[in-house]
Amino acid sequence: MKTTVRDVMTGEVATVTRDTSFHDAVAKLVETGVSGLPVVDADGRVSGVISETDLLCKEEYRERYFGEYYSPPIRARLRHRLGSQRDSAGKAEAETVNDLMTAPAIVTTPDSPVVLAARLMDRHGVKRLPVVDADGLLVGIVTRHDLIKVFLQDDSEITLLLAQEATLTQVMDRKVTVTDGVVTIEGRTEVRSQANAAVRAAERLDGVVAVHSRVTWSQDDTFPVTAWGGA
Repeated sequence: MKTTVRDVMTGEVATVTRDTSFHDAVAKLVETGVSGLPVVDADGRVSGVISETDLLCKEEYRERYFGEYYSPPIRARLRHRLGSQRDSAGKAEAETVNDLMTAPAIVTTPDSPVVLAARLMDRHGVKRLPVVDADGLLVGIVTRHDLIKVFLQDDSEITLLLAQEATLTQVMDRKVTVTDGVVTIEGRTEVRSQANAAVRAAERLDGVVAVHSRVTWSQDDTFPVTAWGGA
């Protein structure tokens, strides 16, 4: 069974609203010891998120108030131009969360596999995802720290998952060992594609760090066959 966001997320979530003051938002981050917070409306739906990065824009641009000019690095300027977050200079003027937050929020759902949540974080360059139900209501939050918990599965649990994986039954004289999440598969198959499929099946299992294959095969069926037509 695949690990889902529900299995690793935090259910109790500190939040702020659009009209939360800059000062109170900083206080909430410090109090809770987190680096970002969902912004919710009166019904509990997620409007956006704020992070330490958003709040630090005010400090980042402080020099311009003393007659010095600051230009953000090119990566930040590209990010702003692509619309992934509000312009940093504008956030530096903010007094409330409404003018600080990044919106719309990138969210996930409780039933989403953790691998998809990880891809969302990587694609959008975020460290946390609010978790919402079918009505868009906030039900939790998942962070990068939560997602790596999937690699804490015991070797015995991974071994049991491997035993239930139908693709591995194609490996004859099969011997599978798991050490610290690293899987070693020994045995033989009729064709190479079956050996490759067994490795891919093992790699997809939650908690697997790497797969070492010592599977041999009788025939290599992975090369394309060229058909020649006669005159």
